[in-house]
Amino acid sequence: MGDNRQADWGSALHRARNHAPFLARALDRQPELAALLAAGDGAAALAWAKAQGKEPDAEVALRRERLALAAALAVGDLAGAFPLPQVVGELTGFADRALDRAIRTAIAERTGEDSADGFIALALGKQGAGELNYSSDIDPILLFDREHLPRRASDDPGEAAQRYARRIVALLAGNTADGYALRVDLRLRPASEVSPLCVPVGAALTHYQGAALAWERAAFTRARAAAGDIAAGEDFLAAIRPFVWRGQLDFGAIEEISALTHRIRDSHEGPPAPGPGFDVKRGRGGIREIEFYAQTHQLIHGGRDASLRVRGTRAALDALAQAGWITADNAAVLGEGYDRLRQIEHRLQMVHDRQTHALPEGAALDNVAQLDGLADGAALVAELTALTERTGSIYEELIGRRDTAPAPVAMPVSALTHQLAEWGFAEPDTLAERIESWRDGRHAAIRSPQAVAAWDRLAPALLEAMAASDDPTRAITRWERIIESVPSLITTFRLLDARPDLIARLVAALTLAPALSDELARKPELLDTLIDRDALDLPGATPAIMARMRGAAARDDYEALLDAIRIITGEIRFALGIQLIEGLADPLDIARALSRTAEAALQLAAEATVAEFAAKHGRIADSELLILGLGRLGGGALTHASDLDIVYLFTGDFAAQSDGDRPLGATIYYNRLASRVSAALSVPTAQGALYEVDTRLRPQGNQGPMAVSCEAFGKYQREAAWTWEHMALARARVLYGSPDARAGLEAVLAEVLHAPRDRDSLRDAVLGMRGEMAKHKPATGPVDAKLARGGLVDIEFLVHYLQLRGEAADGTSLAEAAPHALDPDLAIALAGLAEAGLIPADLAAPHALMSRMLVAGRLLAPDGREPPPSGARALARACGCDSYDALLEAFTAARLRVAAVWKQILGPDILAIEQENPA
Repeated sequence: MGDNRQADWGSALHRARNHAPFLARALDRQPELAALLAAGDGAAALAWAKAQGKEPDAEVALRRERLALAAALAVGDLAGAFPLPQVVGELTGFADRALDRAIRTAIAERTGEDSADGFIALALGKQGAGELNYSSDIDPILLFDREHLPRRASDDPGEAAQRYARRIVALLAGNTADGYALRVDLRLRPASEVSPLCVPVGAALTHYQGAALAWERAAFTRARAAAGDIAAGEDFLAAIRPFVWRGQLDFGAIEEISALTHRIRDSHEGPPAPGPGFDVKRGRGGIREIEFYAQTHQLIHGGRDASLRVRGTRAALDALAQAGWITADNAAVLGEGYDRLRQIEHRLQMVHDRQTHALPEGAALDNVAQLDGLADGAALVAELTALTERTGSIYEELIGRRDTAPAPVAMPVSALTHQLAEWGFAEPDTLAERIESWRDGRHAAIRSPQAVAAWDRLAPALLEAMAASDDPTRAITRWERIIESVPSLITTFRLLDARPDLIARLVAALTLAPALSDELARKPELLDTLIDRDALDLPGATPAIMARMRGAAARDDYEALLDAIRIITGEIRFALGIQLIEGLADPLDIARALSRTAEAALQLAAEATVAEFAAKHGRIADSELLILGLGRLGGGALTHASDLDIVYLFTGDFAAQSDGDRPLGATIYYNRLASRVSAALSVPTAQGALYEVDTRLRPQGNQGPMAVSCEAFGKYQREAAWTWEHMALARARVLYGSPDARAGLEAVLAEVLHAPRDRDSLRDAVLGMRGEMAKHKPATGPVDAKLARGGLVDIEFLVHYLQLRGEAADGTSLAEAAPHALDPDLAIALAGLAEAGLIPADLAAPHALMSRMLVAGRLLAPDGREPPPSGARALARACGCDSYDALLEAFTAARLRVAAVWKQILGPDILAIEQENPA
């Protein structure tokens, strides 16, 4: 409620009676209301207006309430007592109540039931946003559910729904002695030119999931279940949410809204600037353009940023500013401008209760201005001129100003050849012809005149950046693949042109890391990640990643979920790669994030596959699947090149049988299920591959069954496993299974790992395995932090030897002296071993350095050889070193320290051995 202490009710009533014939008549017809307003009792006036809707005859009640509410709100608005949000909120509330009463009345007249089950009214436009104006029509979409719609037994559901729809329109929009209640426009329904007035829910879902147009997405950013069966309406909106809020950044929305704006401006017959005939809704800088500005940004970013999924225009602008997608200054200018334009729109409509948005001429313009409290029409025009110039300029920053932007001039091939040569490209004449062919119309991405112009403006800066990279040829080739495979790049061109920092990021992705450039060429939609600020944050915990994967599924079925897992995993892995090569995050944090992502994919794929498999074969009582992660997955620190080392196990009796239509014995059941889970994680779908799955660490390796019982697993580990298999178990972690089953398997692992061992035999086995490995898998280059002697493998062998030996320095049990020394995370285990007095504490630093080298090197130097200059600088930066030479020095010092600890604990001088037996 507004501040009545500052409200001028007398002036408002005077202006209403003298400048708004509609309001004057309304006040004369409702003297009791007029008296309440004259007394300045706005709350009582609103209550009196709403009470008019209690008339038993719905047709009469709705019209009388509407007239009373319009008069009360208008005078309160003019008095300054009712702020704009209250005015539009009350008008919207009436529309919702009226629509719901009309639905129930139409159904009750036919069936005698006071029910709206199965009949849905979705509010779009200003009603959906809670922003209705005085003379606005409503644009509902009417839907019906055949199974639940109330009807006579003899009525076909479809025919009944159409009968109700026609009656609803008549109840609301028909003119009677009391006027009308609401104008109703049903043309926003799916395929309105051919569809019935009320559309079946199934048909509407099919339309929005496959045949909807771009403008419908914008319309549904404001959609709300407003009347009728609200719960069913909310379910419908939830079902089409992926249509409205796309998972990828949707910069195509800018082009779509820009084209729509130019069409509106071209078709608008009024003047382009404020004056007689200027349309405050459709004109430059007007209401619609501010709404488009907010909706466009919501469509671009709302698929990823749920905080933007708000309905009101002011709320959207505030949310966009809060999230950092637009500036606070622009949000304030547009928001304040929007409110004032809506006030002026209301003044125009108050005069004669007409749905008009255009400024009148002469005395009529002065009349509107004086109704608003201004001196005359000139004052109103002057205010609007300044206002729309501010709002229009901000809007044109988004869509481009077609009439003023200078068209870029394409560089002739000869000049391009010369420029390419200056930049240092090889074979510049051939390359110039190749680049020129990109704009000859054969590629959809650079076909339209606007796309060609945008490319011509971007090309010089992008090509120069590519020339300065480590691998210009790779950059050109990968960029060309993107151009060939993407239907539209115009908005990407424009964004890169506007933000040169993104050009550097793109070129880095194309050249520094072959894995990233290959992935970007295969999936150009990953360009979003270069642009999306939030995409370059570390992902959350595993459950949050799983929720994101579920939310990305286009449908509620198994195949769609597997695609969604691949999409989200690919986006996260690519984003983490960009963070790594740009030095935006510590490689150790990236390794943990890669592991959380893989765990999310594994858990979700396993969960879905188990359910899918059970639908055919049933389940086995008191039995379930367990998945054990080993290696870097078990340790929770993956690289971009890591496989998933897993072992499948199951609980319960191996002789049991499933209870489904196609029953299977437990061993066959779980082996087939394990194969299905592996396929879910590794087999390429329409969205590509996911992970390589390695199950060779299972009992008996490739010769053994894919899945074994926990009992058989324990027996094998106790009686037949090799030392290297026990070392592998030191990094084991249960990734899938119920809490009870996990606890049971963890007990088996603890029993195996804590079993007493002969120290000399263990030492000999460890040294023998490492020696053989060094012979057959030597370091591949100067930055191979994994295989170089004194590197990560030696640290791992040293840690696992001490873990399996099982004693602290004082001879007590390691599990009791320092339990975290047995953690599968090597960094934690090193700290525990130091606490137990088994290794020096400073061994953690070499491990951290070399772990960073491994994670970063898998992208920047995948073969362990010296990367090119830019890659070398990026590798050094990722490892916290000032230069590549400094990194090599630090690496040498780290290896020496590891070798010294190795010699102290295990005996041989591994660096001397390496020098004696070079690869």
